[in-house]
Amino acid sequence: MTNEIYFDHAATTPLDPRVRAAIEPYLDVVYGNPSSVYRLARTARAALDTARDKVAEVLGARSAEIVFTSGGTESDNAAIKGVAFSRPGSHIITTQIEHHAVLHSAQFIERLGYAVTYLPVDRHGTVDPEDVARAIRPETSLISVMHANNEIGTIQPIGEIARIARARKVLLHVDAVQSAGALNVDVDALGVDLLSISGHKLYGPKGSGLLYVRRGTVCWPFLHGGGQERGRRAGTENLAAIVGLAEALQLAQRERSERNGIARSLRDALIRGVRQVWPAAQLTGHPEHRLPNHASFVLPGVDGESLLLALDQRGIMASSGSACTSGSLEPSHVLLALGLPTDLCRGSLRLTVGHHNVAADVEQFLAVLPEVRDRVTGLVTESRLD
Repeated sequence: MTNEIYFDHAATTPLDPRVRAAIEPYLDVVYGNPSSVYRLARTARAALDTARDKVAEVLGARSAEIVFTSGGTESDNAAIKGVAFSRPGSHIITTQIEHHAVLHSAQFIERLGYAVTYLPVDRHGTVDPEDVARAIRPETSLISVMHANNEIGTIQPIGEIARIARARKVLLHVDAVQSAGALNVDVDALGVDLLSISGHKLYGPKGSGLLYVRRGTVCWPFLHGGGQERGRRAGTENLAAIVGLAEALQLAQRERSERNGIARSLRDALIRGVRQVWPAAQLTGHPEHRLPNHASFVLPGVDGESLLLALDQRGIMASSGSACTSGSLEPSHVLLALGLPTDLCRGSLRLTVGHHNVAADVEQFLAVLPEVRDRVTGLVTESRLD
């Protein structure tokens, strides 16, 4: 029996034991509401403030600029709707390959009368900063571009886009859900005004996230109720999740170089090996400017779901793209935006490694891949004959 191998870290990551240890006191011992005034609550408030300071240090931000949320989806929604609603009838720019948390938010405000431009990308999934510049109008209030794509791993030229946005006095939001932990997310180095992060993508707890909002940025609150998070996000803070997020983000920052070194080695071995075993496999995403742990392919004549099920039977957990759209019969909007044919988009494979993976995992995967390849191509052939 082969060992189970997890190659889907872009979907979620296991909780780091050190993060679990940091969280535990806030599940039962320190359970006070940070907004109350007695001693137990003050202890909770101190932990909340400490977590905010830790996050701000990693981001190179002020503590007052950090808004804790339930995750990347809420943060993206809050950024886009919060800026748009503060500027009725304004115009927003984004790209065709954003996460659905951004795309669906943009489509929602379109129905309310806002204008949205969805920029194309090249065959590697890179947006041209000049396209961003050409799309800006006098009424443009926000540009939203993801730092790195969750399906194909391409890293966007955020620095160039930020310079354009700053020169034209347009706010820039960056979805850093997939990049935080692997790339530098210093907000001044990136030049962003708003930035989204999710804890469970970097070995933190699910249900944890943050939105960075640069001081002076007008962004109306997305949730209303109490005055938590300085009136920017109502609801009692999930203290255990927030402590876990802060610990995970600090660990990722501290260990980034070591983790990335391991990831790149395994990623490159996967890319070489898949191409050798399956010569028809096409790498998707930028060949160089991509996340260090991310290998993604399209495989001609293959049904992606059959491929994933065949791999799962051999103990390999992988993905065909975004976990948020798994089970959908529609081809990936990201792959379609690259200009790939619809049939080819249905045969995608995403392999994302984590810092606990080892070379033996790659070897085991490549050892079973020929059998899996023959099986799924045979299944497709039989289906067509029927």
